[in-house]
Amino acid sequence: MAGKYIVVEGPIGVGKTSLARILAEDFSADLELDPADRNEFLRAFYADPERHALSTQLRFLLLRLEQQARIAARPPDARNVVCDYLWVKDLIFAGLTLGRDELALYRELARAAADSVHVGIRKPDLVVYLEARPEVLLQRLDKRNRDFERRIAPEYLESLTEAYRRFFHSYEEAPLLVVNSSEIDFLGNGDELVDLIREIRSVRHGVQHYIPLGSR
Repeated sequence: MAGKYIVVEGPIGVGKTSLARILAEDFSADLELDPADRNEFLRAFYADPERHALSTQLRFLLLRLEQQARIAARPPDARNVVCDYLWVKDLIFAGLTLGRDELALYRELARAAADSVHVGIRKPDLVVYLEARPEVLLQRLDKRNRDFERRIAPEYLESLTEAYRRFFHSYEEAPLLVVNSSEIDFLGNGDELVDLIREIRSVRHGVQHYIPLGSR
């Protein structure tokens, strides 16, 4: 592999960033992480979602657009790059958190912002979609022990999980590997991780589903 763009996606708490770090090392790739820690509105959003949804979403839009423009501008012979989110992630979350009028405003601003980036948004060469049941995501968020994430309602996680499922059900922009990680912690199981990386290397086109070793 050379000059490839690999994206790991999935709902909050599913393990995207951890897997992206592993893949970046395994593929000798540059790592681009979602700039959530630079969004100064995020903590306030979890405390009062209705009040801070629009400001949070617009901040994410600007942060991610800057990063995606940098990824798209990479020369063809550059190192592989691994990212822990898709550009469309912004729209998935906006659809869940914004009211009708706010969502219309967000869509208009998002189109204008994307049009201003002359190099466009790069399509991935491969997307790894991690899915897990909402109750599993809650357990993993508890283990992360981030105080503001404790305010995430189970209903919100259920809605987010379903939104991701609907989106990837018809995703055709790039080769897609769907990985159900509900029962398996790839980071704690070396054999599972080796098997998953082997599967990722073999994906060439279309949609494939990965069945963890322990589930076969």
